[in-house]
Amino acid sequence: MPSTLLQQVTIVHAAVTDEPTDGPIDVLIVDGVITEVAPAIAAAADETLDLAGHLLSPSAVEPHAHLDKAFLAEQVPNDAGDLMGAIEAMWAHRSLLGVEHIVERAERAARLMAANGYRFVRTHADLTTEHGLRSIEALSEVRRRVADLIDVEIVALCDWPVVGPAGADQRALLHDALDAGADLVGGCPHLEDDGDTRGATEVFLQIATDHGVGVDLHTDETLDPDVLGLVDLAEQVLAGFEYPVTASHCVSLGMQHARRQAEIAELVAAAGISVIALPHTNLFLQGRGHAPMPRGLTAVAALRAAGVNVAAGADNLQDPFNPVGRACPFETAGLMIMTSHLLPHEAWNSVTDNAAISTNAGAVACMPGSPADLVAIRATTVREAIAFGSPDRLVWRNGVRIGETRS
Repeated sequence: MPSTLLQQVTIVHAAVTDEPTDGPIDVLIVDGVITEVAPAIAAAADETLDLAGHLLSPSAVEPHAHLDKAFLAEQVPNDAGDLMGAIEAMWAHRSLLGVEHIVERAERAARLMAANGYRFVRTHADLTTEHGLRSIEALSEVRRRVADLIDVEIVALCDWPVVGPAGADQRALLHDALDAGADLVGGCPHLEDDGDTRGATEVFLQIATDHGVGVDLHTDETLDPDVLGLVDLAEQVLAGFEYPVTASHCVSLGMQHARRQAEIAELVAAAGISVIALPHTNLFLQGRGHAPMPRGLTAVAALRAAGVNVAAGADNLQDPFNPVGRACPFETAGLMIMTSHLLPHEAWNSVTDNAAISTNAGAVACMPGSPADLVAIRATTVREAIAFGSPDRLVWRNGVRIGETRS
């Protein structure tokens, strides 16, 4: 059984404190599992690494990505710069996006994520009648190719409309996508014709029930305070939906007054819905033309105060929805500090433990018995690690080192 001994590393327990909770310590990994954590381990190992001056943490989880769109910023420009501008740009260039083209870009993005310290990525896959199952097919192939580096979970991101006779073809396509390898039901109820968020949500939950899977919906990705599909979602989940539910974006919640935010947050908590904050893309797309300009983010503080599991993701990676991004968990954590006023340890938790809870990533910890999915970065505190995002980092997947330094 292959073994690795990490010496004099400082373990980060992000959920507990802003500072590392353990002094320099040794970590023994055998056959992909952490077997011992102690101040000084005398056991011989196949590889011994002196990691003095490094922090060690469970690898991060990306709870919301669009790998099928990654690296399209040059080919699919968004001249308007807003959400509908990005959507319309994708519509106009859809013919360019063949399966091989998607595979090439998505695999590049997934490998970059793994090298930067992610162990799992939940990616949405475009599902339209014009595009068909191409993104599902491509991302299923990428999942196979990168299985030794990073886990890939696929959400079928359904186009609209889905309600009534006009939505029949889209509903059929969603069923096909789940049969073809998609893991979860996704969609955008707030974009439904005539604003029928409740009807669209009913459709998505019913199809998910038919297939025995969870849902991850693009929810209220708008600054319009009158759009509150999150309430529809929570009420319908409380009425009896039994599978995991994630609501991504939830931007309009941030436009409510404090009492209304608290009321909705309590409803979301009661329904057990995880919420994904997506600062990269929401900061870029939302708020254009508004004065004063809102942040365009969900109500992170109110949600956390109510006990909702709030995770953070990067969403888009250098595409029409977000022209920048480095596929790096430390970048996302840094944005959560700046935009949502999280403390550094809370921000890191939003891309590790909380992100794992919101997905099917499973738990990982720096303790005996845990899978050795780890990232070590040169830093002395969590804050410093996020602030600098040092390229001097090492990443292990099931105990196997997959990269030493990344930019």
